[in-house]
Amino acid sequence: MLLRDRLLALVVAVAWGLNFPATAIALDHWPPFLLAAVRFTLLAVPTILFVPRPKVPFRWIVLVGATLGVLQFAFLYLGMSAGMPSGLASLVIQASAPFTVVLAGVLLRERLTARQVVGVSVAVAALGVIAVHRAQTAALLPVVLVLCGALGWALGNVATRRTGPVNPLHLTLWWAVVPPVPMFALSLLVEGPARVGQAFGTALTAEALPADLGVLYIVLAASVVGYGIWSRLMGKYPSSTVAPFSMLVPVVGVLASWAVFGEVPDVVEVVAGAVVVAAVLWSSRTPRLLRGEVGETPQESRDAAGSGTVSAPEDRLAQTAASPAVSPGAGGAPR
Repeated sequence: MLLRDRLLALVVAVAWGLNFPATAIALDHWPPFLLAAVRFTLLAVPTILFVPRPKVPFRWIVLVGATLGVLQFAFLYLGMSAGMPSGLASLVIQASAPFTVVLAGVLLRERLTARQVVGVSVAVAALGVIAVHRAQTAALLPVVLVLCGALGWALGNVATRRTGPVNPLHLTLWWAVVPPVPMFALSLLVEGPARVGQAFGTALTAEALPADLGVLYIVLAASVVGYGIWSRLMGKYPSSTVAPFSMLVPVVGVLASWAVFGEVPDVVEVVAGAVVVAAVLWSSRTPRLLRGEVGETPQESRDAAGSGTVSAPEDRLAQTAASPAVSPGAGGAPR
């Protein structure tokens, strides 16, 4: 990768990592389901007006939106609202990577390599350590809710793979059209009309300003700017070259939450989270001998990378295992 593009990839990782404390600030005013509804409405309206719809059956857009948008963010926001620290949430949501590998093997009949089996096993064991430790020191429910969000993200990754080759930014923006209606319905049903009315009625007050700025950050910086840059990099380089930068997201999330909220990282959770990230990164790498066609020279590999050649199946699996959402935060999904 060119140095400029490496720096752009770092910008994306920082933007997505800061998304977690921004979400925590937004949740101070907006209840979780309503926050998701507002977030996706702000994305959906300009998308419908100005963004061409991807040339895939609309049912696939609905499926991706229902999994990446509704399931992932309903549980993620609910978990954070229930007490999940934003830094820890940025670590636990990475469970989507091993979940994606397993679901791709079961639902898409993709062959799991020995490296992937070992990596997934280690990552799941480390997540188990976090859950057990959390159960001894604080409520376990927020961890379970965020893990459910990670499962929704993984299901969305698998659904995204079935859509075929499309513009990833257009797909990300168009599946954002799906969540507003079900999220508003969930908000009215669970959070109640009074809570919804109170949130909207005081949205323009000085007290709500930090939360409103958090929502704008989520929509503009994390979703539009983050995914705009990420899609450009994914189109220019093999996914296995770009995707590992997403592993910096929980690092930024933990450090930012420490700086903003004084969330002192627990040693056990940080170590276990680092093991999760390392296991995902290691398992998503393609062995050197399998990275190119037989007889391909290193120069040919570099030329292919620079020309944006479509990546091999192993690279695409690495993308879904290691990249945030759609792919698209946490995840990906616009994070």
